[in-house]
Amino acid sequence: MWKVPLFDIRLDQAAINAVQQVMRSGWLTMGDVTKNFESLFAEFLDIKNAIAVSNGTAALHLANMALGIRDGDEVICPSLTFVAGANSIIYVGAQPVFADIAGYDQLNISPEDIKAKITGRTKAVQVVHYAGHPCDMGPIKKIADENRLYIIEDCAHAPGAEYNGKLCGTIGDVGCFSFFTNKNMTTAEGGMVVTNNDQLANTVRLMRSHGMTALTMDRYRGQTLSYDVVELGFNYRMDEMRAALGVAQLNNLNDVNNKRYRFTQLYKDRLSHISGVTIPFRDSGSASACHIFPVILDENINREQFIAYLKHRGIQTSIHYPPAHLFDFYKRTFGFEEGILPLTEAVARREVTLPLYPSMGDDSVQYVCDAIEDYYGKGEKYR
Repeated sequence: MWKVPLFDIRLDQAAINAVQQVMRSGWLTMGDVTKNFESLFAEFLDIKNAIAVSNGTAALHLANMALGIRDGDEVICPSLTFVAGANSIIYVGAQPVFADIAGYDQLNISPEDIKAKITGRTKAVQVVHYAGHPCDMGPIKKIADENRLYIIEDCAHAPGAEYNGKLCGTIGDVGCFSFFTNKNMTTAEGGMVVTNNDQLANTVRLMRSHGMTALTMDRYRGQTLSYDVVELGFNYRMDEMRAALGVAQLNNLNDVNNKRYRFTQLYKDRLSHISGVTIPFRDSGSASACHIFPVILDENINREQFIAYLKHRGIQTSIHYPPAHLFDFYKRTFGFEEGILPLTEAVARREVTLPLYPSMGDDSVQYVCDAIEDYYGKGEKYR
C-alpha cells in the first residue's frame, strides 16, 4: 500500500546462503557461528568483549544487572526513546529518573539535566544515541567520573556512529546494541553487549545462559560432563541462524550507513528552505549512523493532518517517540506527570519520522520532499 514505506529490508544472497548453511549443519543453538559473530563485532568496534544475546532489551537488562544496579538505586535516562531502556532499569528493581533532551536541534539527553538529576541514590546514566547521532559524551563522561557513576550506552540506533573518533558503545562502561528488524543491521531479533571490562563481560556471559559454567556445545564436544550454576541467569542466548545473518549484515554495515547518510543529506538539502520544518542534528560534528530521519513541525502545523496527507500520497511515517514518562504505567507507578520534561514533551508532540532505508533511492527521497512541499502549498484540505 506504500509508495515509500518507513523502512524496507533487502537481504542479499550471501545473507540467505549463510542462514541456509547453518540450517543444513544440524547445529542451531549457540555455537561456533555465534562466537565468530561476537569476534567480528568486537573487532569492528575495537573492543575486548562482545556478547551476543537474544535482543536489545536483554542486552540492557544484563548490563544493569552486571553493574550491580539493584533495589533502591536510581538510573538517569532519557524519556524520548523506546520504553525498553526505562523498563530494563525497573527489571533490576531500580528507578528510572528521566532527564530532558538538550534542545529542539539536539534530541539527545542533556548533560546539564543529567547533572541536575543526580542524587545520593544515583548509580548510573543510561544514554541513547537517538537516531544514530552520538550524545555529547565528553561532558556526560566528565559528570559520570566526578560522581562515580556507570555509563550504559544504548546503541540501538548507532552501530558504526562515532564521537570524537570513538565508536559508540566503546565510550562508557558497557554498550548495548539491538539487531531488530528495522535497525541498520538486523538479525530479525538479537542484540549485543560490549565492554572492555573482562569481569563485567564474564558476568554477562554467565547470566545470558542461566548462570551455567558450561554450555550445550561444551557437553556435545565432550569437554565437560556436567556444569555448575554460579549466577542468577536467564535464557538470553542468540541462535546460530541469527548469528549467521549478523555476520552477513556486519559485512555490509559501512555501505548501509553510507547510503543512509547520503539520503539524509539529500533530505536536508531539500527541506532546509521550508520554514515550518526543523531538522534536528543539522550541525552535528559527530559521525552519525543515520538510523532514522526525524523532523520537528512548527507548533501551528497539525501533525495528524500532516501525517494523513503523506499517507494520502503513499508515504509511511512514524513518531519517535511517545515520551516514556507519560505512559500510563509510569505515571501510575512512579507518579510522573506532564510538565516535568518540557523540551521532551514539546518535541514529542511535534516530531514526525520520514522514511529512511538504504534501498530507497534518490527518487523516493525526492518524492517525499515533493509531497511535503505540496502539503505546505496545496494541502489545505488536510490542514
